[in-house]
Amino acid sequence: MKVKTKSKKVNKAWLSDHLNDPYVKLAQKEGYRARAAYKLKEIDETLKLIQPGHRVVDLGSTPGAWSQYVRRRLSPEGAAVGALNGTIVALDILPMEPIEGVQFLQGDFREDAVLAQLSDAVGGQPLDVVVSDMAPNLSGVESSDAARIAHLVELAVEFSQNHLKSDGALVVKVFHGSGYSQLVKLFKETFKVVKPIKPKASRDKSSETFLVGIGLKHARGTANGA
Repeated sequence: MKVKTKSKKVNKAWLSDHLNDPYVKLAQKEGYRARAAYKLKEIDETLKLIQPGHRVVDLGSTPGAWSQYVRRRLSPEGAAVGALNGTIVALDILPMEPIEGVQFLQGDFREDAVLAQLSDAVGGQPLDVVVSDMAPNLSGVESSDAARIAHLVELAVEFSQNHLKSDGALVVKVFHGSGYSQLVKLFKETFKVVKPIKPKASRDKSSETFLVGIGLKHARGTANGA
């Protein structure tokens, strides 16, 4: 019974923090599906990654807050609906509610059939930016979780090597702790410029941070022609 009581207290505390979170309130006010939109917004405004006319892929897109931000960024008016100057393709193994102007593909981007759909969606052209907010279901066992996180980051890096323009950019979510330094090393081996960023919208208690890689050192696949 004590465990249940403690659990209820933790849940109530989390819910209270969540409801009083300024980014949660801002997301509700501005029509974003999650506070995560402001993480990508800060990263983008700091590094000027997403520009009108860009082709952008959002990996692990559900519920869609990052795609919503990109959609507004590519709108001549910064609007959630209407004209769009660019291409956005969102991918996730989970379903996602539609977003105007965003093409959603449900599936695993490691599968050839899904990659073929992606290639069609961007007209066979290399990508300007890949963003990935993918995170595994965490078990609480640090070594196991670190391996799962690293695997997703490695997949995003490999995907980017095959599909980004030579001067394109990748944004991925990572966590400080076991395996972090190896992921930074992987980024430095892959990209000309590497920047770790912890946006203000990331909760203080969270070990979450983001790695940004800009400019492929060794472009391959569709990026070769960029």
